[in-house]
Amino acid sequence: MADWRPMWEDLGVSLKCHDELIEALGKAYEQFFLSRANRPKAMEYFDFVVSEAHGLRIKELLEFKERGGFVLGTFCVYVPDEVVTAAGGLAVGLCGGAQISIPFAESVLPRNICPLIKSAFGFKVGRICPYFEAADLLVGETTCDGKKKTWEILNDYKETETLVVPHRKDEAGRALWRGEVRRFAAMLDERFGAVPSLARLKEAAELHNRKRAALEALYEARKAVPTPIAGLDALLAAQIVYYDDAERFTRKVEELAGEVRARAGDGVGVTENGELARILIAGAPMALPNWKLHALIEGLGAVVVCEELCTGTRYFHNGRVDLSGARSVDEALDTIADRYLSIPCACFTPNRERLESVLELVRAYKVDGVVQHVLSFCHDYALEAVRIERALKEHDVPVLTVETDYSDDTGQLRTRLEAFLEMLEK
Repeated sequence: MADWRPMWEDLGVSLKCHDELIEALGKAYEQFFLSRANRPKAMEYFDFVVSEAHGLRIKELLEFKERGGFVLGTFCVYVPDEVVTAAGGLAVGLCGGAQISIPFAESVLPRNICPLIKSAFGFKVGRICPYFEAADLLVGETTCDGKKKTWEILNDYKETETLVVPHRKDEAGRALWRGEVRRFAAMLDERFGAVPSLARLKEAAELHNRKRAALEALYEARKAVPTPIAGLDALLAAQIVYYDDAERFTRKVEELAGEVRARAGDGVGVTENGELARILIAGAPMALPNWKLHALIEGLGAVVVCEELCTGTRYFHNGRVDLSGARSVDEALDTIADRYLSIPCACFTPNRERLESVLELVRAYKVDGVVQHVLSFCHDYALEAVRIERALKEHDVPVLTVETDYSDDTGQLRTRLEAFLEMLEK
């Protein structure tokens, strides 16, 4: 493996803190992934991506910039990839999902806010994440009040653009969001001298259509009984989609989906003695390297068969952008905006769409029980969990709602999950 420390040092990364992160990440990855048997062979690529996430991938981003491109650091599924790609840029996810950066965030931010926000913010303040340092611009969004106000503070540390996401999917909300996507495209032109032409928007749409379709195909293969791939492995692919090169990622996920389909056809499951329970996890996103809940559930003998998360089905929800009939850049941008607005995030009200989506996933994946994942102080998902739980109980679907963060609360979580899974057996 190459020595990436000089590159990290040139970027301004705190080597001491980064070394601690890499050491902890390596131990967790060995425990949760590499120590398990019967994984699909195609997962070797994703293991490699994780091993080089802060090395080779950062080098690729820097080389892309040297060739005249620009890099945007993003936090959310609402940043339109098609617009960034068509303008000659790359959008990459930013570090989050880990406890190591939170003390840095709490030196600036209030303690009683979402750990995902604090973790991401702390990675920048602590100079631990090379993606923050390699990005030319950060792009946030207003999917919750915590994010909305944090991006204002983050702008003091690195230039941050904020997209205003409406909270209603009516005509006024659609008009606002279409205007934001057009403004975003104009901002890229002004900031980087990059105009997303109609031809390039169509080309970019096909690229990202294929990427979302590949991930959806992997999820489709998980509907088989017994489940041919562990939830941890599928989650990893859903997390890496935010970081990897789109073309390469698409090819590798297509290979993985093909292997998983073949395993399903041969009746190969991830456990030798059948499955204790098929679990759907719904709720707040699980940013890399947040693997705790999956590891606990699958360590208890159950299998996670689907994630109704931004690192899951919401990423490829209504995934195809059809620009074949677009006659102008503005028409194309409106079509792109409409696809992103269809994503069923908890920020919307009313939100019958997400209730129906969860119920449909329960049916399609033959789910025995639902675990709702709520991050501490995440009001959107905590409050929406009330309605989701009611809807599931009306349909006689067992549900457990857990609130957690990135600290080591595995003992308490294990006790609750164990009791839930035992109840499913009865």
